[in-house]
Amino acid sequence: MSGEIELPKGTAVPDHIAIIPDGNRRWARAKGLPTLEGHARGFDRAVEVSRAARNAGIHTVTLWGFSTENWERSKEEVGYLMRLYEKLVDDYLKEAKKDKVRIVHLGRKDRIPKSLLAKIVKAETETKENDRYIMNVCIDYGGHDEVLRATQKMIADGVSAENIDKKLFESYLDTAGQPYPYVDLIIRTSGEQRVSGFLIWQAAYAEYYWEDVHFPDFSPERLKLAILDYSRRRRRFGGNDAMEHFSFDPEVVAKLELAWWRLSKIPEGTRFRDYAMKHLREQFGLSKTHAKEAAKYMIEAALEENNGRNWEKAKRELKKFYKLIKSELKLAFEPSIVASLEVKLRRGLEDKDSVEAAGELEETARSLYAETYRISLLQAAKLGHLRIMAAVERNLAEAGMGDKHWIRAQDYLERFYRALKERVA
Repeated sequence: MSGEIELPKGTAVPDHIAIIPDGNRRWARAKGLPTLEGHARGFDRAVEVSRAARNAGIHTVTLWGFSTENWERSKEEVGYLMRLYEKLVDDYLKEAKKDKVRIVHLGRKDRIPKSLLAKIVKAETETKENDRYIMNVCIDYGGHDEVLRATQKMIADGVSAENIDKKLFESYLDTAGQPYPYVDLIIRTSGEQRVSGFLIWQAAYAEYYWEDVHFPDFSPERLKLAILDYSRRRRRFGGNDAMEHFSFDPEVVAKLELAWWRLSKIPEGTRFRDYAMKHLREQFGLSKTHAKEAAKYMIEAALEENNGRNWEKAKRELKKFYKLIKSELKLAFEPSIVASLEVKLRRGLEDKDSVEAAGELEETARSLYAETYRISLLQAAKLGHLRIMAAVERNLAEAGMGDKHWIRAQDYLERFYRALKERVA
């Protein structure tokens, strides 16, 4: 089916996503096309992305099609958009009925052209019993306007001030009665990093995802990336989710890891496995028993990596290692994904010219730490950078460029672990 996306096992899928589909006109101008063509392509993309969202298991999709301020655009553009909305409702209604999608209009109804309003009312009426999915279409919508209209309706109904509470107020909003009125994830395309008052009540605890491409290029695959990024995030809702295991000393862990890199620096008379256990107990707060098991998997992975570069065997051992870490630390990552990213990173770091490949390696490292610790790619960017800089210094040191590079490597490792602790502990 067109628009299907496959998500890894364990992906936390949002119940409600809201999209600000920005950049239709810029997309058209960049391609030398008429501005109105950009809107037409954007409308086609909206249907495709909404279908992909349903296939991914997302219950509610909200699309902001026309704001209360968009009336200030030219008469030609506004008229064209209204005709496109009419076509969209006509084309989408059959699919909505088939897939049990309830269509809901958010926004004012008093300024919409009568022909479009009639189609919207028809779509809302004919799908009002559908309960599998919800498609909110925002036309002549503004966040401030919605709050003002809700307040005006309460006053008109004679609601007294002492009777107004959160539940009552929400019953007057455009999303009243919906099972997931609160937005989990807001996506804005075209590189814009503001929400312009969109769903200001419903987005109280929304996560935000800024997409560089213009909306006509926002494919289902890019939606998948946004969902994966959302899935990694630790949503606190104002509460406490401290990871008690992450009480390590960044300086100590950095020294221990550097000694892994410089095997000759491990204290005389210390068995390699004992040293590995010490490292893992310090970094992850594991018990002696679990540290022993984890060290076994880590060492076997390292041996496979160094013995003929058997990366598949190394990956299998790393998967066992991460299964144990996941179980003990109660993290939410998928061990097979983390193991694959770890191997990809190690293979990349094997290249002694990694200074030139640092950009690509940082991207892999960023994905690895975002997946492991359930943080966004933006939050993982600093971790990825510091980790790769430490590896670059290691390569220079191993190439005989001087001990100063080992010193720099340790400094980057300390900064990496300090940033990790600040981010997830």
